Amino acid sequence: MKKYDIYGINGPVITIKGPTELKMMEMVHVGEDNLVGEIIAVSDEKTTVQVYEETTGLKPGDKVEGTGSPMNVLLGPGILDNIYDGIERPLKAIEAESGAFISRGSQVSALDDKKKWSVTLKVKKGDKLKGGEIYATLPETQIIEHRLMVPPALSGEITDVKPDGEYTIFDTVAVLTDEYGVEHNLTLCQMWPIRTSRPIEDRLSTSVPLITGQRVIDTMFPIAKGGAAAIPGGFGTGKTMTQHQLAKWCDADIIVYVGCGERGNEMSQVLEEFSELIDPKSGRPMTDRTVLIANTSNMPVAAREASIYTGITLAEYYRDMGYDVAIMADSTSRWAEALREISGRLEEMPAEEGFPAYLPSRLAEFYERAGRVKTLSHDSGSVTIIGAVSPQGSDFSEPVTQNTKRFTRCFWALDKSLAYARHYPAINWMNSYSEYFNDIDPWFEENIGEDFVEYRNRISALLQEESSLMEIVKLIGSDVLPDDQKLVIETAKVIRVGFLQQNAFHADDTFVPLEKQKNMMKVILHLYDRSKEIVAKEIPISKLLALGLFDKLNKMKYDIPNSKPEMFDEYIKEIDEQTDRIL
Repeated sequence: MKKYDIYGINGPVITIKGPTELKMMEMVHVGEDNLVGEIIAVSDEKTTVQVYEETTGLKPGDKVEGTGSPMNVLLGPGILDNIYDGIERPLKAIEAESGAFISRGSQVSALDDKKKWSVTLKVKKGDKLKGGEIYATLPETQIIEHRLMVPPALSGEITDVKPDGEYTIFDTVAVLTDEYGVEHNLTLCQMWPIRTSRPIEDRLSTSVPLITGQRVIDTMFPIAKGGAAAIPGGFGTGKTMTQHQLAKWCDADIIVYVGCGERGNEMSQVLEEFSELIDPKSGRPMTDRTVLIANTSNMPVAAREASIYTGITLAEYYRDMGYDVAIMADSTSRWAEALREISGRLEEMPAEEGFPAYLPSRLAEFYERAGRVKTLSHDSGSVTIIGAVSPQGSDFSEPVTQNTKRFTRCFWALDKSLAYARHYPAINWMNSYSEYFNDIDPWFEENIGEDFVEYRNRISALLQEESSLMEIVKLIGSDVLPDDQKLVIETAKVIRVGFLQQNAFHADDTFVPLEKQKNMMKVILHLYDRSKEIVAKEIPISKLLALGLFDKLNKMKYDIPNSKPEMFDEYIKEIDEQTDRIL
């Protein structure tokens, strides 16, 4: 490829003077160290390159060489149980080669090209295959089967097949001849440009919930598989902690965790936790179904912008195999800040708060890649995106939060006062919402029971009523309220403390099955209904509170194991006995 001279350098942005043969979004190598870059602007006068590595030491006159292809990632076995930087360089392999710090221009292969995989071929000579169809499988980890797919743009007839056996990622296991008679070697891997979404056969409705085991999410603000959710919150409100919980416990087959501009100690905590954690479904280490992309705050800012696209491309690859994938992006605000910094260096006209005018379209581009789909291999798979947003000073009116709300249907607003009161997850039930109820309520009614939706609606109504009453209490105190309104406040307190608040360090409370969530709501509402009978007879509410039933329900999440749902019947029986005695 032809080489060009650098004319100007401005941080990660490099310019080449005069016309070139380089194409928009082409990947290039910069300088003697072959730093990875991408063409982001082309004109007759100059070509602009965005460099994904530290540009210290570059000078005018150094060479830029095109590769002829866009910014790609290598897709194949070995992605899981790995940790990459923002442009899919394997940090474990880099550490083994050059120590704890990433050397510039590192050329380590994204996947281990020496490891042999036990491949089982699924095709024979003469088979006709289209793009996306599966031609071989192999065990990537002990719980995930890797399915090798024909690259989406190819189709034709299998003219040669190797026997089952041990192969490395670049070995040819089959040969596909297209309609023009051109032979294509099918190996264990393929390349894909990160800014292009992978093709699908059809989009499916988001009618199945992503079960997380977190009561405030599953019951109050559920998300569907293939949906998109935002977790906005100020510093210290628990965004990363909430995403850790979701990554550990949600019922997705595969987790892609993108640490975008986060602190290094947080990413190392994720690594340590995930390597120690046992997957509840398989009994294997959590890392067997997780891939981590670490682009910490001290890494080059341009690679932070690419890390989100790298993560979503890996997620789409496993979706195309027929898996349900959840991608945690922590945090999209740091990604937007990277956009802002590069936009400033390009001297583009700034929009609100200095962010580029194309911020909304870039956010839309990312969140629109979520979805539940029918794959090219006629299977179904999904990508669920859960993006954290870090508004400065917890100001939800800032551009990243507001634009994220436009493209997500689930909004879990974290509250600083709840977090400081040690109420976790600190999701504010008044400011949060989910628009997936109509899509997934039929699933809840069919699988958990029709009363699940009814209980949730009643609990939401009680919390709304309590919020209105607390405005009065702040002004004139609670003593002046009639007993029926005092009962609403007491019941709402049980809902808040006994139901919505959850303990991630308690064996039974860290993950709660939907059946237990329903039974907890049932018991709380049963106590409320029986208490209303007492209040209607004009018996003082103080007599009711003296029984200690409300305090007992606050602790039922700990006292009733997940495996003993029959204990809820004993609670209902005790409530009936105690209230009958008063009546």
